[in-house]
Amino acid sequence: MKKLLFLSLVILFSSCKEESSQAVALSLAPGNWRLTFDLGNEKALPVQLKVNKDQTLTMYNADEEITVTEITIEGDSIFIKPPVFEGYFKGKFQSNELITGEHVKPSLDRVLPFTMSAGENYRFAESKNQTTSSFISGGYETVFSPDSESDRYIAKGVFDQKGDKVTGTFETTTGDYRFLQGSVINDTLKLSTFDGAHAFLFEAAVKDSVLEGYFYSGNHWKEPFTAVLNNDYNLPDATTLTYLKEGYDSIDFSFKDVNGNQVSLQDPEFKDQVVVVQLLGSWCPNCLEETRFFQDYINSQNPDVKFIGLAFEYAPTEKAAMQSVKRLIKAENVTYPILLAQYGSTDKKTANEKLPMLNHVLSYPTSIYIDKTGKVRRIHTGYNGLATGQKHERFKEEIYEFLEELQAETLE
Repeated sequence: MKKLLFLSLVILFSSCKEESSQAVALSLAPGNWRLTFDLGNEKALPVQLKVNKDQTLTMYNADEEITVTEITIEGDSIFIKPPVFEGYFKGKFQSNELITGEHVKPSLDRVLPFTMSAGENYRFAESKNQTTSSFISGGYETVFSPDSESDRYIAKGVFDQKGDKVTGTFETTTGDYRFLQGSVINDTLKLSTFDGAHAFLFEAAVKDSVLEGYFYSGNHWKEPFTAVLNNDYNLPDATTLTYLKEGYDSIDFSFKDVNGNQVSLQDPEFKDQVVVVQLLGSWCPNCLEETRFFQDYINSQNPDVKFIGLAFEYAPTEKAAMQSVKRLIKAENVTYPILLAQYGSTDKKTANEKLPMLNHVLSYPTSIYIDKTGKVRRIHTGYNGLATGQKHERFKEEIYEFLEELQAETLE
C-alpha cells in the first residue's frame, strides 16, 4: 500500500511538473512589436517589427520588409539570426511581451543592447504637445563631418514628408543609407533604419530649409552633418570616380571560389564574353542590393552575360570569411561565382593591392564592365539602391541598355 501511494505521488508530481513546464513555455506574442537599440547617452534607435503567426519576424523600414526565419527559443532565452549578415540577437524573455538582450557582431567585437516590446506600433515616441511646423520634402546638399579633413564626405539627402512622417535616404558617392523612416516633431528630424546588421540613426534640428545634426552608426560611430535644401544639387558621376591607371586597358586576378577552386578572367568560360566584375562584401547592405540586381538581370534578361564577385571580408579567418560568402550565395540564390579576394580586413588600400591597375578602391560595391575583347569599358562606384527611387530606376535602365550594347558587339 505504501509503495502504491509513493508511486502515485511520483506520477502526480511528474505530471504537475510537466504541466508547469508547459505552462511557462515562452513564445513571441503575434502582432506588432517595437525594437529599440540603446546607443548610450540617452539615445535610442527604434525599429518597427511584426511577429507573424508562424513565429517568424518581419522588420519594417519605409517600403522595405525583411523577413527573419532563424529564431530559436530555449527556456527563457531567445536567439534571432537575421538573413545574410553576420550579426545576431541573444536575449532573455522578461515576459511573452518583453525581451531584453544584445545584438552581437562577433568579427567586429561589437555589442549593442536592445529591448523588444510587444503591442507597440510606432517608431519614434510622440508627445502630447508636439507640433509639425517644418516641411522638409526635397533634395538637400549634405556634408558629413564638415570640419574633419579625414572623415569629411559629401551626400545628397532626398526626403518625402507626409504630415509629420518622413521617408527617404542619403545618397553618397559610395552608396546610399538605405530605407530611412521617421518624423519631424517640434522642428526636430529623426530617422532610423535597421537591416538586420546595420543600425543607423539620424537626428537634426530643422530651421529655414537647413538641417544640422548627427548621424549615429550603432554605438560605435557618431558624426555631425549639415544639409541645405537644393533640389538642383547632384553628386559626381559614379562612372568617373574609379578608373584604370595609365597604361592599362584591362584587369586580371585569380582567387578561390567557395569550393576552393582558383578562378581567373583567363578561364575559358570568360573568353570572348561580356563580363561584370563586382567588388563586394557579404557584410555590405549596398552590395547585397547590387547582388540581387545582378542576379535578377541574369534570371530575367540575359544569362549569357558573365558575372564574377570578388569578396572583401572582415571575418578574421579564411574559413569564417568563406562561410559568410556561402551564406550570401545560399540566401540570395546567387548563380555566379563569388571569390574570396581578402579576409581579416576590408581596408580599401589593401584591397587596391589586389587590383593594382585601378587608381583606387573607393567603395564596396564597385562594378567593372568588360567587353568581349577583355577591355574595361566602364567602372561604376557605389550602388544606387531601391531607396533612391527614380534614381535607381534610371540606373537600372542605363545598365540594361549598356549591357545590351556590349553583348551586341561582334569580335573582329
